[in-house]
Amino acid sequence: MGNADLRDLAVLEPIDPSAMAGATIAIDAHNWLYRYLTTTVRWTNAAAYTTSDGREVAHLLGTLKGLPTLFEADLTPIFVFDGATVDMKDDEVADRRAARERTEDALEDAREAGDPVEIARLDSQRQSLSPEMIETTIELLDHLGVPVVKAPAEGEAQAAHMAATEAVDYVGTEDYDALLFGAPQTLRRLTSSDDTELMDLKATLDEHAISREQLIDVAILCGTDFNDGVSGYGPVTAVDAVREHGTLAGVFEAEDVFVEHADRIRDLFLDPPVTDDYSFDTSIDPDLEAARAFCETEWEIASDELDRPFERIEDTLVQTGLDQWG
Repeated sequence: MGNADLRDLAVLEPIDPSAMAGATIAIDAHNWLYRYLTTTVRWTNAAAYTTSDGREVAHLLGTLKGLPTLFEADLTPIFVFDGATVDMKDDEVADRRAARERTEDALEDAREAGDPVEIARLDSQRQSLSPEMIETTIELLDHLGVPVVKAPAEGEAQAAHMAATEAVDYVGTEDYDALLFGAPQTLRRLTSSDDTELMDLKATLDEHAISREQLIDVAILCGTDFNDGVSGYGPVTAVDAVREHGTLAGVFEAEDVFVEHADRIRDLFLDPPVTDDYSFDTSIDPDLEAARAFCETEWEIASDELDRPFERIEDTLVQTGLDQWG
């Protein structure tokens, strides 16, 4: 379902980070990294986010710049990484690959034209997370004492499961699909300059007088990561149709529309592959010397890029007391 569609339906309200002090947050790691990857590449000099042999480190820079905001608010992140790709996402993966190829062509044209603004914009769009980026991010988080959980499939689904089973207090992601996966409360814009938003599942369902199953049916009509939407169905139209006919099957029968594999798509949201076989320690005990050496020596990140993030983390250690951090 398009983010714009779900945003139109979601109940969102600003929340002061101080109201969440002491909370644990299951972070959708791939969503976090991709957001920082694209913004860092777009707004940072290329020399700052690549090594001498051309390997990108924007994901490490972004992680370092985002984490202090969470620490300063006394929030404990648990980064949840994707596992295997869900089979029904194959088409989406293929679409993204085709889009990247189109972006590469446009980027070559921009380079030939010598247009630095367009080059930066397109360069950010072609970013993708490589296995090396995932591995190095996990290694950095380990140095910083930040817990990591590996999901069987979708990290967002695992994070939602952890929140629903009260293993954590919130899910942290920019993706509105957290509602469909059953995340009770989701925090958006955690480290952005905009106000943090709280997205509440129960309030959303109450607002539209529908169940979670019906919300998923609405999403399927509008389109999800697993299917295209049905022509003519936006969020309001879809909600009205599902409320009138009760179920997606009822809409199909009454309005003569159809979505292939609808039952399987619903199951992917209602019963996704998740695990309870994980553990994490919420006492953050960073080894700042090792973390800095990892970034500066192993990954050639300039010292002046590292100074402020590490100063902020160290200041938090002093202000909160080492006994609260491990």
